[in-house]
Amino acid sequence: AMNHSDDGGDMNSDDDDSDDMEKASTGDLMHHDMGTGLPFRPATFDACISISALQWLCYSNKTSQIPKKRLIRFFSSLYQVLRRGGRAVLQFYPETAEQAVLISECAAKVGFAGGVVVDYPNSAKAKKHYLVLTFDRGYSAPQGLTDTALHRNQVRVGENGGRRGNNKPRVVRKKKNGKSKEWILNKKESQRKKGRDVRPDTRFTGRKRKDKF
Repeated sequence: AMNHSDDGGDMNSDDDDSDDMEKASTGDLMHHDMGTGLPFRPATFDACISISALQWLCYSNKTSQIPKKRLIRFFSSLYQVLRRGGRAVLQFYPETAEQAVLISECAAKVGFAGGVVVDYPNSAKAKKHYLVLTFDRGYSAPQGLTDTALHRNQVRVGENGGRRGNNKPRVVRKKKNGKSKEWILNKKESQRKKGRDVRPDTRFTGRKRKDKF
């Protein structure tokens, strides 16, 4: 694990952050349109990771760019540059369900096995798609994280003083006109001890009156 190397690619050569990426990276970086295929020798990599890049192949900036052909070209080259037994995990944001289907179908067409994993499928902000690719035909893609797990994480954050909590004591507010019968009886007894004229206690003392019409 200590003798590994990494290579990174950016499909947009006009990225303003490219200089910062080169300074922060310990591996090799390149600007390359992955829709034209990956320019590496066969069986070069053990694994491939992509974050929020794959969906851009579903769009075209020129009339000569056909999304399906670009996806096929990318997946064909990825199939070649991965060593047998390798795996690829590509996180992406499809704009529509049709885009997710197109991407997975193009990957399967070149020979990949695997599938799409969706985390937090019912969350508008946390939902993420992962295309998990392998050469193993018997491979079964893992289950995505559920919205229940997301809710548990949010609760833990609040309990630990994160976004939902600031360690301030919770203030319990009483409702208006919410005095109990016991409070009223104690108040009347206190007034009697002070020598004040107080109405006698009855079974109606402390009972809520009906609303007036």
